[in-house]
Amino acid sequence: MSFVVVSISRRFNVKNVSRVWSSTRLFSSTTSSDQQSDGCYEEGIREKILEASLPFVPEYGWSKECISKGAQSIGYPGVIHGMFTKGGGDLIHYLQTSSNSKLVEFLKRYQNETQDKPIPPAEFAERAIQQRLRMIGPYIGKWPQAIAIMSLPPNVPNSLATLLTMVDDICYYAGDRSVDYNWYLRRIGIAGVYKATELYMIQDKSEKFQDTWIFLNKRLHEAVQLHDLLIKSESGTQMAKDTVQSVFITARNILGLNWTR
Repeated sequence: MSFVVVSISRRFNVKNVSRVWSSTRLFSSTTSSDQQSDGCYEEGIREKILEASLPFVPEYGWSKECISKGAQSIGYPGVIHGMFTKGGGDLIHYLQTSSNSKLVEFLKRYQNETQDKPIPPAEFAERAIQQRLRMIGPYIGKWPQAIAIMSLPPNVPNSLATLLTMVDDICYYAGDRSVDYNWYLRRIGIAGVYKATELYMIQDKSEKFQDTWIFLNKRLHEAVQLHDLLIKSESGTQMAKDTVQSVFITARNILGLNWTR
């Protein structure tokens, strides 16, 4: 009798454990789904607030006060800026990433428009860089502050990631499909030209930044000449090539970027 009781008891316990485990898995699955849903919802709110904050940048700069004004303008309490731990850094990063997305859409259209009559890669890159720089035009008065903020150690990874992503997009849609050293050299060159032109643009007082576009054109021609020189000088510049490639790969790996086209 006792053996039967123990046997039934064991079966009962196993069934109970099975039910508990099934319930736990269901709860865990539901909780995970809810957490993902909550995360998407929160990210949507963040993006709405950051987008609404951009018009206030000329007056308040890249600051938590600016984010508070943006939040209030779409019906959220100003104190919600607390969800942006990097303050102005979060706002600048949003502008950079959203501008990169807009640039990709522009590059796709431009590529289609020039498909029947291809243009030189340097000319394509010039148009792309000019288009991207125009996106910071409305905030040019506060852009020195943005550069300073994104130079702070906590913000450097985001700043570098958006720059490398941008130059990779430009080179890709310009027709660069190389898998050799040129891949790195072109991207480093575009990044250098972009940052130099960005700094020049801050000081440019000409109408519609005409002097900046002249500066950009000259820097790109110099970059093309330097690229040709490095390619032709195999023996004398091998160390420079290895250095460029190593720096680019290291930066990409640190940032966790993995470009596969």
